[in-house]
Amino acid sequence: MILRDAVPDDAPGIGAIWNPIVRDTDITFWPTERGEAEIAALIGDRQAAGHAFVVAETGGQIAGFATYSQFRAGAGYARSMEHTIHAAPDHRGRGLGRLLLGAVEDHARARGHRLMIGGITGSNGASIAFHAAMGYAEWGRIPAAGWKFGRFHDLVLMGKDLQA
Repeated sequence: MILRDAVPDDAPGIGAIWNPIVRDTDITFWPTERGEAEIAALIGDRQAAGHAFVVAETGGQIAGFATYSQFRAGAGYARSMEHTIHAAPDHRGRGLGRLLLGAVEDHARARGHRLMIGGITGSNGASIAFHAAMGYAEWGRIPAAGWKFGRFHDLVLMGKDLQA
């Protein structure tokens, strides 16, 4: 398994993981699949802003990815980050998530960021358990914050102090 910075040419592999999650699940509230150009631009934008966008690669295939950006706009939130992390189905439950999340936490910590936050669908027990195992605590729950597949979903905010 190779962990490296994403490049625009990784967009098809990232999309192959991300788009079925967007299309078929409620673990993200994002409503539409992301095109390759959009993913390539997102990689460039995140990295230009000094934030990580990393991929895990094995056998020439993207097995997972992770990225982060500022939690909310404005200078007051400049040290509070929010991550996105996804693994291909055949790589879940094998430690890849720990590797990817650790990489973006280390990147953020090295740049002086204080908090890392994950926004998780309330019904996604696996992600809540994963974050708890990684040292995250539930910092808030917003009832019916997301809308997808014709119903409302709770948003659970889990966070970690990177400087603790």
